[in-house]
Amino acid sequence: MNKLMLLGTVVLSVLAFTGYKTVAQMREENKNMNTESAKVLVAYYSYSGNTKEVAEAIHEKVGGDIFEIKTEGTYPDEYRPMTVQAKKEIEDGWRPKLTTSVADISKYDVVFLGSPNWWGTITPQVSSFLENYDLSGKTVIPFITHGGGGVQNTVRDMTAQCKGCNVNQEAWVGYGSRTFGIGGWLEDLGFAK
Repeated sequence: MNKLMLLGTVVLSVLAFTGYKTVAQMREENKNMNTESAKVLVAYYSYSGNTKEVAEAIHEKVGGDIFEIKTEGTYPDEYRPMTVQAKKEIEDGWRPKLTTSVADISKYDVVFLGSPNWWGTITPQVSSFLENYDLSGKTVIPFITHGGGGVQNTVRDMTAQCKGCNVNQEAWVGYGSRTFGIGGWLEDLGFAK
């Protein structure tokens, strides 16, 4: 029992020393963020429509602008061949060319960024978005849809790819297109309407 308590204390100390924030610390930062005057963009990539439904639910509650990330390239209609192609693209680090664009990314303070969880990470399309736009100094709030994989490495990978921005670690993670609980999540983030 004492060894377990000692281990817990050591882990918490290491996390505090290395800059990791507790949920309570992140919630306090969210409260301090001026969300009332923030210019908001809800950007997302959606293959099947699930992430689009979640993006629209967020947009309905927070306002701002909504943007669908579209790229060159297609996927097979059949599920299995599609997942095989997606896995290869992720393993190869493929970044498809964007075919839609945000007119002026600099005007936004907060970017809600949505991606399906593909093979444990964000999609190549979202990675292309992150590579093509300077989000430094902005707050990026992930929302992730999945078919059973949960969050896995999506938020970690988005954080690593988003140079100079503040990626909120309290991402929305939902199965399919379910939007139950989004209102409470947004309130916790300080986006109550």
